Amino acid sequence: MGKHSLKKNNASRNAAMIAAVGVGAAVLNPAAAQAAPVTHKPSGVTVEIPDHMLPAIKPYFKQANLTTGDKAPAAKGAPAAKPASAPKPASSSIGQRIADIAKSKIGAPYSWGAAGPNAFDCSGLTSWAHRQVGKNIPRTSSAQAAAGKKVSLSALQPGDVISYYGGASHVAIYIGGGKIVHALNSGNPVRIDNLHMMPVYNAVRF
Repeated sequence: MGKHSLKKNNASRNAAMIAAVGVGAAVLNPAAAQAAPVTHKPSGVTVEIPDHMLPAIKPYFKQANLTTGDKAPAAKGAPAAKPASAPKPASSSIGQRIADIAKSKIGAPYSWGAAGPNAFDCSGLTSWAHRQVGKNIPRTSSAQAAAGKKVSLSALQPGDVISYYGGASHVAIYIGGGKIVHALNSGNPVRIDNLHMMPVYNAVRF
């Protein structure tokens, strides 16, 4: 009969005892709220020990070559906690892209009838910015005000087209934060202004 390590036998015996205690506790208390996985490192055997029993067992972990990991899911019969959903990565909306494209032309000169890429009138800027994201919208300010989907001022989003005065004679692109970017007139290059710098006629989205 070969020689056996008494220490090894004791470790195995201790591991078996702890595993038995864990299993017995789980049977006696099936509704235990949480359990922790305890692994016998030499053999790789893992059992779940109810949390309330761990303090009594942990002093024997080292001599029994045991280790514990993260808490296991709730015991059978108790509802398992749902993992928190990972936040979706932020992505730039088409409207935000339109607003950013229009802002990239801040400082470009106003020129009546111009529709970019180096000079603009008001509706030239709005139609050019939309075209850069694949949206073909009417060329004139009044046609833009009539063609888009109407949105209330309380529901504005970046990229929406704001028209001004009774005949929608001027248009701008909403960029968020109560601001617009637009080609105002021959005395001013493309610039940012407050949404209500002129009487608003309507707001539309394409």
